[in-house]
Amino acid sequence: MIEIKNLYKDWGAFSLKEINLEIKRGEYFVILGPTGAGKTLLLEMIAGFHSPDKGEIWIDGEDMTTYPPEERNVGFIYQDYSLFPHLNVIGNIRFGPELKGIFKEDIERESNEIMRLLGISHLSHRYPNTLSGGEQQKVAIARAIITRPSVLLLDEPLSALDRRTQDLLREELKWVHQIEELTSVHVTHDQTEAMILADRIAVMMDGRIVQVGAPHDIFNKPLNEDIASFVGVENILEGEIKGKRDGIAIIDVGDIELNAVSDYGEGEVKIFVRPEDILISKKMQESSARNSIRGKIIEMTNFGVVIHLQLDNGLIASVTKLSAEDLKLRIGEEVYASFKATSMHVVKKRRL
Repeated sequence: MIEIKNLYKDWGAFSLKEINLEIKRGEYFVILGPTGAGKTLLLEMIAGFHSPDKGEIWIDGEDMTTYPPEERNVGFIYQDYSLFPHLNVIGNIRFGPELKGIFKEDIERESNEIMRLLGISHLSHRYPNTLSGGEQQKVAIARAIITRPSVLLLDEPLSALDRRTQDLLREELKWVHQIEELTSVHVTHDQTEAMILADRIAVMMDGRIVQVGAPHDIFNKPLNEDIASFVGVENILEGEIKGKRDGIAIIDVGDIELNAVSDYGEGEVKIFVRPEDILISKKMQESSARNSIRGKIIEMTNFGVVIHLQLDNGLIASVTKLSAEDLKLRIGEEVYASFKATSMHVVKKRRL
């Protein structure tokens, strides 16, 4: 549906570098990355707001690289809504099709249907400055999809909203995407947003696409330490594979050996373990957890329903508040941190 081939654009202080992506028809595709990674610039390139220095952008089997935005049949939803303040809700929604000269009867039917779909029919004669942030974003969504675009581009569409409204609108976006059978490209730095919405995710850093995959692969099998740190893999260990036993790699990480499922049979490696994959107990675990390391709690950080534990051996574990209370966990206590061989993601250590 969307093919980006060897895309390069230099703005002087920043550049997009050799971007290659293929986005499938009907896919909800998320571009995830930290602030300043170039996510919005890439989205604007797809929309036609910038011309590449080299490379191609194909949409629905046609080379659109030199086409202006109005000829690409894309809808764009902005972070700040970008509604026309002098037009009411119905005026904002109908602006695009009226500009295209679509029959009045068709516009009326389509706009009424979309407002009903998004639950904003009762707001039709209100003006943007009288609406909440969530209501404004619903109007922006309606305005973007009424022209039936072949591609819907979303630039951090939920970042300006409170947490509860974000939760509600995430569900609405997913639902509208499915109902309208849209091909959606959504830019965000919010990992929860990406995990919930995406069919696939492209991680972007410093103007490059560094990994593409299903949400599970991105968050559990990052390709390198930079990606791992960004997606919340707080346990990054270094070691050396000493061999294999029953298909399990034996990894020397200094004073202990760890067992991990790995394709590698030798060499220096990095080991990634997510905090939520670590089980905390007061006794050594005799279970399917292949690794159990003793440590002392030196810090406890409360995140509401979840508590992060920092151990003196360098590990960080995430436990529920209820589990912490049941175990009577306190700073200074010795505990065992256990994790399965399958919870460890092993990559070759990069040579500098």
